[in-house]
Amino acid sequence: MADKLTPEQRSWNMSRIRGKNTKPEMLVRRLLHAKGYRYRLHGSAHGGKLPGNPDLVFAGRHKVIFVNGCFWHFHECRVGMHAPQANAEFWETKRTRTRNRDAAQRLQLEHDGWEVLTVWECELKDSSALELRLDAFLQGLQGPTPDKHA
Repeated sequence: MADKLTPEQRSWNMSRIRGKNTKPEMLVRRLLHAKGYRYRLHGSAHGGKLPGNPDLVFAGRHKVIFVNGCFWHFHECRVGMHAPQANAEFWETKRTRTRNRDAAQRLQLEHDGWEVLTVWECELKDSSALELRLDAFLQGLQGPTPDKHA
């Protein structure tokens, strides 16, 4: 299907997409705050920045959470597997680079002793399942679920 927007309109739309304080991130933050969890934002821990600037940092627990958009981080769901037709090679390269960078940053965090959880945008549809998963991760009842492509 052809893009209904002009290249200029598409460029403007894409430039408006934020990397911090996104709707999915805010949803996860509100859910955790309401449950009494306290955290630091965007990679700050012990006065330094962590690899990948995790969205939520639980320094006392030595745990971090990334809230990733399925399209941008190449998740294996329907949205993540959608391949844009316009400028396809550019998007394939960009998204693959993001996936590889995420994996390297995750390995570095784990090497440094941090437990890592990735919450995908598609998981926000079932808030009760997400809440259980977040609680289990933060309470240490289960380790983080490995990403299929990390």
